[in-house]
Amino acid sequence: MCGINAIYAFHPSAQPVDEEELLRTRECMRLRGPDAAGQWFSDDRRVALAHRRLSIIDVADRANQPMLGREGDLAIVFNGEIYNYRELRDELREDFDTTSDTEVLLRLYRREGAAMLPKLRGMFAFCIWDERTRTMFLARDPYGIKPLYYANDGTTVRVASQVKALIAGGAVSTARDPAGIAGFLLRGSVPEPFTMYWSIRAVPAGSWMTITPAGASQPVPYFSLAAVLRDAVHSRSHSQRERQEIIRDAVAESVRYHLVSDVPVGAFLSSGRDSSTVVALAAETGTLMRTVTLRFEEYFGTRKDEAPLAEVVARQYGTQHATWTLTGQRFRDELPNALDAMDQPSIDGLNSYFVCKAASELGWKVALSGTGGDELFGGYSTFRIIPRLVRSLGLFRHLPTAARAFERGYSKVMPKSHAKFSPKTAHTLKYAHSYEGAYLMKRGLFLPEELPDVVGDETAEEGLKRLGILDLIRETITPDPGSAFARVASLESALFMRNQLLRDIDWASMAHSLEVRVPLVDAFLLRKVAPAVFTSLRRDGKELLAHSPKTPLPEAILTRRKTGFTLPINDWLEREHREVPHSFGMRPWALFLYQQSLAT
Repeated sequence: MCGINAIYAFHPSAQPVDEEELLRTRECMRLRGPDAAGQWFSDDRRVALAHRRLSIIDVADRANQPMLGREGDLAIVFNGEIYNYRELRDELREDFDTTSDTEVLLRLYRREGAAMLPKLRGMFAFCIWDERTRTMFLARDPYGIKPLYYANDGTTVRVASQVKALIAGGAVSTARDPAGIAGFLLRGSVPEPFTMYWSIRAVPAGSWMTITPAGASQPVPYFSLAAVLRDAVHSRSHSQRERQEIIRDAVAESVRYHLVSDVPVGAFLSSGRDSSTVVALAAETGTLMRTVTLRFEEYFGTRKDEAPLAEVVARQYGTQHATWTLTGQRFRDELPNALDAMDQPSIDGLNSYFVCKAASELGWKVALSGTGGDELFGGYSTFRIIPRLVRSLGLFRHLPTAARAFERGYSKVMPKSHAKFSPKTAHTLKYAHSYEGAYLMKRGLFLPEELPDVVGDETAEEGLKRLGILDLIRETITPDPGSAFARVASLESALFMRNQLLRDIDWASMAHSLEVRVPLVDAFLLRKVAPAVFTSLRRDGKELLAHSPKTPLPEAILTRRKTGFTLPINDWLEREHREVPHSFGMRPWALFLYQQSLAT
């Protein structure tokens, strides 16, 4: 795990790479990689790579980056882990100078180029300079677990693991992007490929792109979540016994791969099924596991207190367990540091920040998380609600006049701003007749009609036009996954999980020099379990997942109602919220973050 950055002055009129700019960008990411730092320049100084390293696999200096190929014509900076690097190494049948996954990537690229990407099991974002063709090759893992951003001013392309790192270099425009602003206010996180800045874009998940002397290519997808789900939906069905075996074997295999490390691996443990299953399966491998639970003072003695049940799980599977308590005062004291670490605004990132802080204070370098179970196995209420909305309100797709009449009537009856009534309800008939619209209604923070009151008419109009939020959502279910259940899985995985949960885990963990791995977010796992999950009419994927461990989870875990992993933020920030006009739900917190982002 690390921070990477690269600069390619591809146009003849561009100036050679400024070393000071490169180092400013790299050092902005020092917490991502406190163990080593390095940089490399091409002979003509028109290409530069830089790296900050958190040593996990082959911790020796020989595996530091940037790493050059033996022939001297390839160089790489790499962020992430390739969990199946040993098998890939054996397939190459070559001599290696390290035992790192980085060197395997470099050798595999020399042999196969972009064709290697589907073979990589892991989380990754990397940049390879190929002197043979004067090409910079960028790639990102299928789910987008690891971020990768670039800025292209027409003569020079700059690449980094963080938006803030590109800004820190000093050569990238800081003009705000209305589309990024609109996206954050609609969704609570900035939807890819947009950022809060005009000049910076994300390399899309599951894509690669090149920069040559002719400029930057368009991203080329090599993985489609919707297509994998479509193929699964139309595959043969399985018996209940087969479904259980498929899920058990595939999840256990994924957990084993995610334990590949040359340093100890711990795990976040809540009282939920997903994290408990990951811990149980990790313990089955014989690995002595360390676990940590984040506890909130305000939740003591309530059903939201996860610590008591987490301790039961830890005892059952013999982990070395710790409970870390977060108080309101500790939250307020640490909040400036958390906001400074937040790469892009997100309403859901502080829970990740504090559990990563707990792990870091325990001396950990690697932790497993149960993130992804709800998206893959159907754990959210959206799997029921969204199809129901589309079925029941589909007629209104053809009755826009009725939808407008409902908006007017609702607005006259209900207060414009009230903490208990969602302002979105007035627009239900306008949006909820399609999957993209229903998803925006259910997961949206504000709706497009409300943005002018928040950011002004001009910013709202321009931002909404460039963003195209309904088209952006629709792209995640194209091609059609083939069933209502699979459509919601694709929506949740490609939008909520990718743009919010995974991105939050990245910046929050890296702020504490911690690598977080997500065994339930894995393209190899998806391909294996999807036929067992999405061909059956039984929506029991979460139950089958929870019954995967050979030593069953405690009954209290299996019967506990889902509560979600949340912080009592509204209570802790009540002073900041009192004068905020949009008081519903997480809106006050979102507006607080929006103002903070504009001030930096």
